[in-house]
Amino acid sequence: MASPERWEPSVEAGMVAMPQEATAMPRQTMPRQTMLKQAEERTSRLIRQQRGRPDALIEVLHQVQELYGYLPAAALAQVARELQLPLSRVHGVASFYHLFRLEAPTAHRCAVCLGTACFVKGGAELAERLQQRLGVRLDDPAGNGSWALEHVSCLGACGQAPVLVLDGQLEPRLPIDDPAALEARLDALGLGGAAP
Repeated sequence: MASPERWEPSVEAGMVAMPQEATAMPRQTMPRQTMLKQAEERTSRLIRQQRGRPDALIEVLHQVQELYGYLPAAALAQVARELQLPLSRVHGVASFYHLFRLEAPTAHRCAVCLGTACFVKGGAELAERLQQRLGVRLDDPAGNGSWALEHVSCLGACGQAPVLVLDGQLEPRLPIDDPAALEARLDALGLGGAAP
């Protein structure tokens, strides 16, 4: 089964632009209410694809998160209603699994590896340095509104330790032992507190 397209609204004077992939129409701006109605209809379609089975809750939540980028409260209520489950159960599942986000994601995400190889090669020092530079706490999903910093246990790039992932791009072999080179590399990556 193909996963739904993910779209992110961009608000301009009360209007929202949706990418062409998210609609059958050419790219256009539309009122927020229209966008929300379309998102609600797509969520209903996702639930129907699972035949409205309550045991498909986790799969439905994954697909809804792909659609929105996170799990908004209104979408959780809709899932509960259409799967005929108590909202407390839907919210409980969504809040239990760490891969589900209940808050809108920040514009930029940085994940620092703290697996064994990266930790030994200075991953903890890198995480501390990034917290200072970005002004965020490690694993605070809200971040500072622009950046979020999280740890991961392993990225499978142990031979290139220490590593981080910046907006989905692996950044290997960070020079922890050379502070000037590390600062220059972090600046070049846009990790100085400002968006790249």
